[in-house]
Amino acid sequence: MVEVKVPEVGESITEVQVGKWLKSEGDFVAAGEDLVEIETEKASVQIPSPAAGILRGIRVAEEAFASVGDVIAQIDPAVQGAPTSAGAAPAAPAAPMRSAAPAQETAVVESPHGGGLPGHVMPAAARMMADSGLAAGQVRGTGPGGRILKEDVVATVKASQAAAGQGTERPPGTSSIAAPSVPRSPATSVSGSASLVTSAGPQRGEEIKAMSMIRRTIAVRLVEAQQTAALLTTFNEVDMSPVMEMRKKYRDLFAEKHGVKLGFMSFFAKAAVEALRRFPAVNAEIRGNNIVYRHYYDIGIAIGGGKGLVVPVLRNVESMSFAEIERSIGEYGRAASENRISPQDLEGGTFTISNGGVYGSLLSTPIVNPPQSGILGLHAIQDRPVAVDGQVVIRPMMYLALTYDHRIVDGREAVTFLRTIKEVIEDPARLFLEV
Repeated sequence: MVEVKVPEVGESITEVQVGKWLKSEGDFVAAGEDLVEIETEKASVQIPSPAAGILRGIRVAEEAFASVGDVIAQIDPAVQGAPTSAGAAPAAPAAPMRSAAPAQETAVVESPHGGGLPGHVMPAAARMMADSGLAAGQVRGTGPGGRILKEDVVATVKASQAAAGQGTERPPGTSSIAAPSVPRSPATSVSGSASLVTSAGPQRGEEIKAMSMIRRTIAVRLVEAQQTAALLTTFNEVDMSPVMEMRKKYRDLFAEKHGVKLGFMSFFAKAAVEALRRFPAVNAEIRGNNIVYRHYYDIGIAIGGGKGLVVPVLRNVESMSFAEIERSIGEYGRAASENRISPQDLEGGTFTISNGGVYGSLLSTPIVNPPQSGILGLHAIQDRPVAVDGQVVIRPMMYLALTYDHRIVDGREAVTFLRTIKEVIEDPARLFLEV
């Protein structure tokens, strides 16, 4: 047997969480083929199979935790070639499950489809079946080779609850899924067939799930920012008409030449670089009793991913073109949705831009990503009446928010920084004339 171990996935990372098994027990895997997806405190990583063979003995279930170096499964290289079929020998038996309740204690009607074999029960499904009092014969397996998956157990429990709500009578020709057995207290006596437990009141269930590694890290860093930095937020608003008109005028030509759409984020990234040049304290950080001023601009762009918010970093934005910025953001967005963001993509960063407007946020106070000293919050564009040259007109307006660390950035600098962003966006020709 070849052991599948949790590899080292980054400096100081000692614990990971199994996100998803990409293969099931009994499946054939090729050498180097992605086997399991794990989550670290920074990103998701796929572990490839160390050898070709049959996946055996999954030791760590999905959403469970493991340490670096732990063995989480084994590969049997004895059988190689074509993947196992439904008629092949079943995988190693799953962990022992609670035996099914006696027939006289539970109203059981076998499913006409039949259930999977006990050896075909996946570990996560086995635990759920044990908790629900279900036997393998009561659950229809829909996985490869008739394997019983976690989703199959959930469907069976829901079906049994629905049958319980309808009582013992049902239309002719229909069948019900076996209901889980109900534990009896010592004071409860059973005569004949026990009736299903039903509740006429509202359902008040709870679900307990382990916090993901990424969510744990987000929680720690946000609390750290609140406890260690002197955070303050200043606001302004910007007329988006000039940028929207420029995008409309050059949208097709830009897409035809560069193969990517012209969005708003590239304008704000370039405007942020201009403002950071003028006010270097917003681009600096505190290290002990020193202030470190950076003469480069690595801007993090907050992106909603499959596992939560991630902030990949665009390196040296001052030397990037509009097309390069938009292309990089698009690539990071796709990687985040597929949980392919690597830890290296998230490291560093001297300033952050977060666009809550894509979710409809009208106004917010973003939290600085330590050890950075500032974060720019963008919001929804909304038509509002504004005064222009003594006249009330309707313009597409956006609220801007700058949260900054008051230990290093003064209020005057922060307000003027945000006003610089406003001036550049309302007159985007400044980006090209550098005025």
